[in-house]
Amino acid sequence: MKRYFSIAVLFLLMVSTVSAQLDRTTPPEPGPAPEVKIGDYKTFTLSNGLTVIVVENHKVPMITYSLTLDVILPRENDAVGYIQLAGDLLRAGTTNRTKAEIDEAVDFIGATLQTHSKGIYGRSLSKHSEQLLEVMSDVLLNPTFPREELDKLVTQYKTAIQANKEESRAIAENVAGILVYGKDDPYGEIMTENTLDNVTVELCKNYYTSYFRPNEAYLVIVGDISVKDAKKQAGKYFGDWKEGPVPQNLFPYPACYEQPKVAIANKEGANQSTVMVTHEVMLMPGHPDAIKARVMNQILGGGSFNARLFQNLREDKGFTYGAYSRLESDERVGRFTAAADVRTSVTDSALTEILKEMERMRSEPVSDEELQLVKNVIAGEFGRSLEDPQTVARFALNIERYDLPKDYYETYLKKVESVTKDDVREAAMKYLKPGQAVILAVGNVSAIEEKMKKFSPSQEVTQYDYYGNVVEKKAISGDVKASDVIEKYIEAIGGREALNEVDDLKMVMGMEVQGMALEVNLFQKRPGKLYQETVMNGNVVSKQVFDGEKGKMQSPMGEQVIEGEALTQMKESAKIFPELTYMKDGVKLKIEGIENVDGKETYKVVVTKPSGTVSSVFYGVEDGLKYKEVAQTPQGAVSTTFADYEVVDGILFPMTMKQVMGPQSFDIQIKSVELNTGIEDSRFEVN
Repeated sequence: MKRYFSIAVLFLLMVSTVSAQLDRTTPPEPGPAPEVKIGDYKTFTLSNGLTVIVVENHKVPMITYSLTLDVILPRENDAVGYIQLAGDLLRAGTTNRTKAEIDEAVDFIGATLQTHSKGIYGRSLSKHSEQLLEVMSDVLLNPTFPREELDKLVTQYKTAIQANKEESRAIAENVAGILVYGKDDPYGEIMTENTLDNVTVELCKNYYTSYFRPNEAYLVIVGDISVKDAKKQAGKYFGDWKEGPVPQNLFPYPACYEQPKVAIANKEGANQSTVMVTHEVMLMPGHPDAIKARVMNQILGGGSFNARLFQNLREDKGFTYGAYSRLESDERVGRFTAAADVRTSVTDSALTEILKEMERMRSEPVSDEELQLVKNVIAGEFGRSLEDPQTVARFALNIERYDLPKDYYETYLKKVESVTKDDVREAAMKYLKPGQAVILAVGNVSAIEEKMKKFSPSQEVTQYDYYGNVVEKKAISGDVKASDVIEKYIEAIGGREALNEVDDLKMVMGMEVQGMALEVNLFQKRPGKLYQETVMNGNVVSKQVFDGEKGKMQSPMGEQVIEGEALTQMKESAKIFPELTYMKDGVKLKIEGIENVDGKETYKVVVTKPSGTVSSVFYGVEDGLKYKEVAQTPQGAVSTTFADYEVVDGILFPMTMKQVMGPQSFDIQIKSVELNTGIEDSRFEVN
């Protein structure tokens, strides 16, 4: 014990002696930028025009092959999505192999094989490189684009769109893309359910035959291989790829705004807003300003906790968990974006601070400390990236594609270190355009619309939907009240008399969750009893029971008694047709206008129940039917759409429902509905 104490004392004495010799009031001068040694690479070109880049790395017995097209993609017009689908379908089957056989061959050697709209990526142990290339070249040269696989992917894409409609970030990106680039620009096109319906196998094949040409492609080989062997492999597996002319797509540069374009979009049930300031920039990869612009954006909001947007909106104001900006170079049109998710009440305040920080970058020099800190961050990120051989491959590809100096990356850190405060300000003046930007907020439109007017010189604020279409606000004709809408709904599905004659209901629903088939059995009985069970493979995995007064829930985690607010909510949802007793139960209704739901004009009615549960419900203006409901829950907004109404014993029921909660999306099919079958009270007993 004494020995340990003596060592500690000696250590403290040493530290104090050293500290006395250091002047901590003066920060140390930054040293010279380190010399960077980028791994060497070799290039050669096959007779068909394919450029091959080889990066040897013999540290591990692995090898990767990255095939990339150097093309500008066309507009997709009324079939947006076919180019992405064509890329996905490349590995869905060839003239020699089915999709299952491709998967089996790749899995057998423990390899990776991925395809996309501009190429193919493969990775395996070097000893399996020949087997990998045999499959990879087959996928590249002989794809069949099977119709059945296209149909599966289209269904998956449509499901993703339904989920994205409930994501404020996805809505913001759609709207921003159209406003920055325009609907006639390929960068501004939006994939929709309708455009996916127009995708055909022929379109996918035409894209492949038009753009997948070796004379407009690069093959980057990285790993445990010599240049000599790489030449043999490239010639053997890609030498028969036929060269040919590739369409040269030219598009005009997007028009710039003369003043801020202020836009909003609605996210039903939102308690926060996604705010965004974005605009185009003319910044090509490898442009002389690229490094200066990167330093500038890093100081503003490029991912560091010390960035100004993060420090301002999170640390100082507490508006958000994080606020960031990105400045993207592009061979056609680059883009700047600053964004954050903030509380609804501070939507305008957050945007004010973002614009203020952008303007401050343009008008004031940054501090020496900020500049040096960012240089250190960039140097650290750059150094760590060199540990990955794929970084060297990416550098080599950029040098070849964009005709950069051969030492561009070897001198990268020197160029970063040479950036001055004047350079940063000049880059901000050139690439930050707060006065010509799209200023966008996605959230509760009724709460944010008035706030957003302050950013528009003309006081004009335009609302857009998920698809980037302008939302035409329609006035409610006459003196229609929310209670009138509810009465019309009751009449539309069968009328009060018919609904009041329903004493009990049994409904069987089918759905799939993560590939598992589930069945949900729902039993309800007047005046307000409920039993619901979820069945998988014939076994009940969960159930909820409410006898009119008491409730319980059983799950794999055990049994739980429902109490408090949750019990009140269960009581409210137990009624077969809750709209029948809205007035008697003290439910508050408010009509908030007319909105479009999947092509139908609907009345939006905000329903506030005694428990405090708030839902936005959308009823058809013409037919009165319920088409959508968005409920606010402790877990977030839950959106349910209703379709395919059918008559059961004189009453209309929706036979298809789609429910979205966060990134989760569920398609629910109503298998059967039975009324007045005499369900026993014992079904609803709560022990």
